[in-house]
Amino acid sequence: MPHPPLVDPAVVSRCAIYPGYVEAKLGFRNHWYPTVFSHELAEGGYVSHPILGDRLLLARVDGRAYAVRDRCVHRGVPFSRKPECYRKGTLTCWYHGFTFDLESGMLVDIITDPGSRQIGRLRIARFPVIEAKGIVFVFLGDAEPPPLAHDVPPMFLDDDLAVRGVRQSVGSNWRVGCENGFDSTHVFIHKDSVLVEGNDLALPLGFRPTGPRAFEVVEAADGPRGVYDLLGEHSEPIFEGKVLGETVLHGHLGQTRVAYNISIWLPGVLRVHPWPDPSLTQFEWYVPIDADRHFYVQTLGRRVANAEEEARFAAEFDSKWRTLALAGFNDDDIWAREAQQEFYRHDEAWLEERLFEPDNNIIQWRKLASRYNRGIQQRAHLF
Repeated sequence: MPHPPLVDPAVVSRCAIYPGYVEAKLGFRNHWYPTVFSHELAEGGYVSHPILGDRLLLARVDGRAYAVRDRCVHRGVPFSRKPECYRKGTLTCWYHGFTFDLESGMLVDIITDPGSRQIGRLRIARFPVIEAKGIVFVFLGDAEPPPLAHDVPPMFLDDDLAVRGVRQSVGSNWRVGCENGFDSTHVFIHKDSVLVEGNDLALPLGFRPTGPRAFEVVEAADGPRGVYDLLGEHSEPIFEGKVLGETVLHGHLGQTRVAYNISIWLPGVLRVHPWPDPSLTQFEWYVPIDADRHFYVQTLGRRVANAEEEARFAAEFDSKWRTLALAGFNDDDIWAREAQQEFYRHDEAWLEERLFEPDNNIIQWRKLASRYNRGIQQRAHLF
C-alpha cells in the first residue's frame, strides 16, 4: 500500500518556483549531515540518533565510527534499547540474537538458530561515515556519496581551522531554521541580546536591499552550492527605527564589525563570517529530525597556527563564546523558530505567507535547494 504524501500535492504544485523545497518536509536524501560530536561517541559505545524521519545507531570500534539503521530486520525492534556485542565489529539484537556485521550490514549469525537459511541473506541498512573537525558526518541516502566538501560551506574543512560546537533539538521544521538564520531582517529580534553589548557589536535593526544584485547564487557542479547575501555591497543598514515618522528605536553602533559575509548551503547549513567576533566564523546546521523538529548544530571556527593556539581557542570557547554567543544570541533564534512553527506546521502556510523585498535572498535559497538537492526524503522510516 503506497504511503500518503507528507505534503499536500496541491500545495506543492502551486509553489511552482520551488516545489522540491516545499515537498522536503523531512529534508533531502543523498547528502552528508552532521550527527554527534566525535567526543560523544566513545570507543565501544553506541548512540541512537534520530534524523530525516529515520533513526541511526552510531557505534565506534577500534576508533572508527559506524552508522546503521536502528532497527532489526527481523521484527523491527530498535537495537538501541539494549545494544549487545559478543564479537568485535558485530551488533547483536537483544530480542532473538540476530547478529550483524557493522562494516557490511550483513546478517552473519543468529544465536538462537545458527543453522538458519537467512544467515548471509539479510542486511541492515548501513550508511557511510566521515569524521571531520570533531563531528561525525553520515551520508543519508542510497546514491554514491560525493566528497564531504560538496556538502559543507567553503572554509569549514580548511586545515588551519579549529572548530568547537554544541548541538540541541529545536521544536521547528528544519526549513524554518534555515530561513531564520538567513533572514536579513530577523536581526531585529536580537536588538536586546547580551552579545550586542558584551562584544560591542555594530548591529542594525535590519537591512534594506538597495538593488537586484543583493545576493549571489553559487551553482558549481564540483563543490558546494549555496547563496550569498551581499549585505555589505548591496544593502542599507537600518540603525534608526521609526513608527509613523517618529524614531522609536536605535540599532547598536558598536566598534566590532562582523557578519558582512553571510551564506547558506545545501543541504541546510549557514555560514556567518566573521561572527561573533572578527577572529571567528560561525557554521550552523539545521538537521531534520522529523516534520516538527530539527537538530541545531552550532559551531565556531578560528584559524590557528599550532596546538597551543587551538587549546587557547577551546578554553575561550568554553569560558566565553558558548554562553555569550551560542546561547546569549542564538537562543533568540530558537525562540523565534518555535513560535514560527505554529504557522508553518500547516502546508497551506507556503501559500498564505506574504514576503517582502528583503526576503528575496530566502526565495533564492528555496529555488537553489529545489534545483540542486539530490533527492527528497519521502516518508518517515521509523516514527
